[in-house]
Amino acid sequence: MTTRQLHLNAFLMNTGHHEASWRLPESDPYAHVELDHYVRLARTAERGTFDSLFLADGPQLWGTLAQRPAGALEPLTLLTALATATEHIGLIATASTSYNSPYNLARKFASLDIISRGRAGWNIVTTAGAEAARNFGLDAEPAHAERYARAGEFLDVALKLWDSWEDDAIVADKASGVWGDDAKIHPPRHRGTYFSVEGALNVPRTPQGYPLLVQAGSSEDGRAFAARYAEAVFTAQQTIEDAQGFYADLKARTVAAGRDPDHIKVLPGIVPVLGSTEAEALANEQVLEDHIVYTHGVGRLEALLQLEPGTLELDSLLPDELPPESAIEGAKSRFTLVVELARRERLTVRQLIGRLGGGRGHLTFAGTPEQVADEIETWFTRGAADGFNIMPAVLPSGLDAFVDHVVPILRARGLLRSEYGPRQTLRERYGLPRPVNQYALPARETALV
Repeated sequence: MTTRQLHLNAFLMNTGHHEASWRLPESDPYAHVELDHYVRLARTAERGTFDSLFLADGPQLWGTLAQRPAGALEPLTLLTALATATEHIGLIATASTSYNSPYNLARKFASLDIISRGRAGWNIVTTAGAEAARNFGLDAEPAHAERYARAGEFLDVALKLWDSWEDDAIVADKASGVWGDDAKIHPPRHRGTYFSVEGALNVPRTPQGYPLLVQAGSSEDGRAFAARYAEAVFTAQQTIEDAQGFYADLKARTVAAGRDPDHIKVLPGIVPVLGSTEAEALANEQVLEDHIVYTHGVGRLEALLQLEPGTLELDSLLPDELPPESAIEGAKSRFTLVVELARRERLTVRQLIGRLGGGRGHLTFAGTPEQVADEIETWFTRGAADGFNIMPAVLPSGLDAFVDHVVPILRARGLLRSEYGPRQTLRERYGLPRPVNQYALPARETALV
């Protein structure tokens, strides 16, 4: 029995990750804006002793209303509500460095961390796509490298803001009439390429110091950013060999950046489709695929591959001539993953859309609970993952099935906790230290002042 245990994150997406999930009889097509739906899911994940749950987000309306439930509740607002409905599970929100300001976003995450008593996490993204850019007064998306340069400065400023109060800045001395120690407030006074931020945050330092830092890019720029900052990485690989390569590369980069490789957790996405037998699981997967409207997927695939509308034919292979990854300013790593999947398995456009329908490039695995547990254990024990981003194809039934049938197997194998135990912050649950305030003098130095 191993002492190393899985980190499991529940990636919640409206009616499920499969694009046709909303069409099933069991699904509520309005669930994506229902608080009760997310409260139920959060409590189910907590019953499964998951480390955290995660909400994706973007500052634009994705795709077309015809395809699937569109729009989403703002994640920090939703997670604040979920903080009052749960006790243990971490709460990770996606927020863009491309279309936010450091002061406001640092304040929002600090507030969530305080309200949740140390359970907040930030999935740091650089938003791709011209649609989002035009919502913020730009004619086109910034270049890939520029987005990551801005993200690096954004995070440096946010870290200064979260540290702008020392932990013991609040004195609360009623007798003397002194509430706080102004000497322990440190305004950033930052002047940089992208941001100028003068004053200290108007929220005290939080239970975690700052939220768990999560990142999801796998491009060259994304890996460099993750090695410098990230404490958990959400990633997408189709094969264990690719996952092992990514895992080894990211751990090595983290060491080269002067960090402990155990302080960055790699969590590939997996879309489990369960059945009591393998045949039943494959039949459940086929039901979902039968509900795909393939014409919806063509335009989305053409946009990802930067092809002119009308280029792709459903029953043909991808064109031989596609742009190189270096020419892609959007989602570089997802572009490469999709093209390599199509080429490796010689998939027609129709087949490729079917494969992407469940997880947009994440590993989809149909099988019995034992087979799913085997796959998770194999990746975990063979240097491909520290845990998994669980992405149920259909919600809430897919999460229910995973918690009821896969989680007990993982627990029996010693791979997953059976209960949470004493209250912990999200950072503690990931085995990470609470960060030292960059402005606070060590105790020994303070004594000599």
